[in-house]
Amino acid sequence: MNITASVIFVGLFVLIAFLGFAASRWRSGDLSQLHEWGLGGRRFGTWISWFLIGGDLYTAYTFIAVPALVFSVGAFGFFAIPFTVLAYPLTFSLLPRLWAVSQRHNFITASDFVRSRFDSPGLALVIAVTGIVATMPYIALQLVGIQVVIGALGFPNHGWTADLPLTIAFIVLAVFTYTSGLRAPAVIAVVKDLLVYVTVIAVMIVVPMKMGGMHAIFAAIPQSKLLLTPPDGNSFGQYSSFITLALGSAFAVMLYPHALTALLSARSSDTLRRNWIFLPAYSLMLGFIALMGYFAYSAGLDKLPEFKSYFADYHAQFAVPGLLLHFFPPWFVGIGFAAVAIGALVPAAIMSIAAANLFTRNIYREYINPDCTDAQESGMAKLISLLVKFGALLFIVLIPQQYAINLQLLGGILILQILPSIATGLYTRWFDGKALLLGWSAGVAYGAWMVSTLSFKASVYTLHIFGHDIAGYAGFYALLLNLAVAVAATVVIRAAGLDSKGDGTLAADYVS
Repeated sequence: MNITASVIFVGLFVLIAFLGFAASRWRSGDLSQLHEWGLGGRRFGTWISWFLIGGDLYTAYTFIAVPALVFSVGAFGFFAIPFTVLAYPLTFSLLPRLWAVSQRHNFITASDFVRSRFDSPGLALVIAVTGIVATMPYIALQLVGIQVVIGALGFPNHGWTADLPLTIAFIVLAVFTYTSGLRAPAVIAVVKDLLVYVTVIAVMIVVPMKMGGMHAIFAAIPQSKLLLTPPDGNSFGQYSSFITLALGSAFAVMLYPHALTALLSARSSDTLRRNWIFLPAYSLMLGFIALMGYFAYSAGLDKLPEFKSYFADYHAQFAVPGLLLHFFPPWFVGIGFAAVAIGALVPAAIMSIAAANLFTRNIYREYINPDCTDAQESGMAKLISLLVKFGALLFIVLIPQQYAINLQLLGGILILQILPSIATGLYTRWFDGKALLLGWSAGVAYGAWMVSTLSFKASVYTLHIFGHDIAGYAGFYALLLNLAVAVAATVVIRAAGLDSKGDGTLAADYVS
């Protein structure tokens, strides 16, 4: 047991728990209203939104998984950098319009917008279900980061005693999310991001100094891990998969319900535009985080006797905790591990709120209890947020971790299929709701089929076209089919005079 690190870790965790409970009094509002509980009253300014969106997108699993991928496969793991660079200009042109129309019509979720824009309850329902299904394994994966650092502190990593600290952490998370709503992760995100920045900057300075500089680090990395596999006569090597994975991820990242929830909580569309200017600072930080995978590989952490059992249990996911334990004093290890754990609680809280908003607004109120009061709606959302968190906890405790990872790969493919409905709807009403539903169905079916052929263990699928092998992101391929079907079906439906012209929004609604 690392006593010093554990004391600091627990102390910081108690601090954020206190902040989570106290957040209910910050910019207080009537939490019996769903927009107050689930969107913070739409009153977050530039800096709070910046921390909230950053804390939402750059999670504990990012902090653990990106270096682990670089540690395992090398250069391919750096696809995460261009995808975040591409994401911000894409969303700059879309999401302020979504904020404006949502503010005008009191939309809480993306499904609310689609329901009104295309006059299609069915399309709104499948978007809500897709969001919930994609979010559940994402919450479970946040627990992976907590599991790794709790094990690295010296707590048991097998049996019920291994699950006890994790259970306590999520009980605390469940209670302060229930009482404070989105205000809790908004406040905690500030502490989380500051801890992450301090940890990453310290690693980028201290580790190269102790290892003889960046030149020595890169000299220890095999050439095969420094470069992507180049094209040959019949394939594009890793180039096509790298590009399509970066593009597909850039399209998908802001479509997750938790990302949209954070965005809709902003005070104004100008707040979001300012965020897109400052958010690339996180992309720089993500590049540093990815480099940690090379640091761990160069240091040969998996070959050190004191770490062999950890790598056996957690595999490459132990790369960053191993770096901290190997190169830093115990007090700083406690800070770094707390950054990972808090980095799990912030997005997990937002994800559970987002899933609760979707269920309450687009399933409960739409189909189960249409006459519910605002207080009943908010109460149901609070209850669902509890069930979602404990469902994720049971998932990670009772089911092998690899299942959560595999389902998250599928979740990324699924969430990408709602892009046509949201992105096109923000600019044009040309598409028909029924056609978009057919496109969604085709994309989901094709994407699920591709990853099923890979046993749900990978998301890069190889197409064989005209004698060429083109490896690419399955979600991107499914999105292309989705769009093609939606376009073709819209043309046919319009020609047959079966198109729906209902639209609950006006052109002026999209401009703040």
